[in-house]
Parts: sequence; C-alpha cells; structure tokens
Amino acid sequence: MSNLTYLNDASFPVDVLQSDLPVLVDFWAEWCGPCRMIAPILEQIADEYQGKIKIAKMNVDENPLTPTQYGVRGIPTLLLFKGGKPVEQIIGAVPKAHITSKLDAHL
Repeated sequence: MSNLTYLNDASFPVDVLQSDLPVLVDFWAEWCGPCRMIAPILEQIADEYQGKIKIAKMNVDENPLTPTQYGVRGIPTLLLFKGGKPVEQIIGAVPKAHITSKLDAHL
C-alpha cells in the first residue's frame, strides 16, 4: 500500500497548508519522463518517513491553480511545506540522497 497522498487544487489548503506534519509536494505530469523516474524514489521515502513527513503528488495538468500560485515552471518540482509555508524546493529528477538530505534538515 502506498503512503502517498494525491492532491488537487481543492484539497491542497487542508492537506498541505493545515498539515501538522511537513509535506513534500511533487508537482508532476503523466507525460513527464523525469517525473516517472523519481516516482519510485518518492514512494520509498513516503514509506521510510511515515509519521514524520507526508509525501503528496499533484498533477499539474489537472490542477493548474496551485502550481501557478507557487511559481512552478518546470516539472518535476518538489516543494517542502512546513507550517503552511514553502521552506525548500528541489527541481528535476535528483538522487534519493539529495531529497532525503533536504528533508532531514527540516525534521
């Protein structure tokens, strides 16, 4: 079973901005090759960080408002939200160690 949360523009404020846990949001699209490359990495991280950080995915094609609001211009873009504010940004398909080092800095 996956520990990923799937977001849409309507659920974003509650699932991300009002979350007690930090939330890493993956802005992605079906047609994006690099997005598909990091998807299994994010699933692993979601399992390993369960209870510490939520990992969420938002399809930018289906939900244009939120990515625009946060200045997402390229995908994959990962934004880490803590206390309702973006505190970290990772752009592109990066190694798992790069993502976890950024997450660990906010735990």
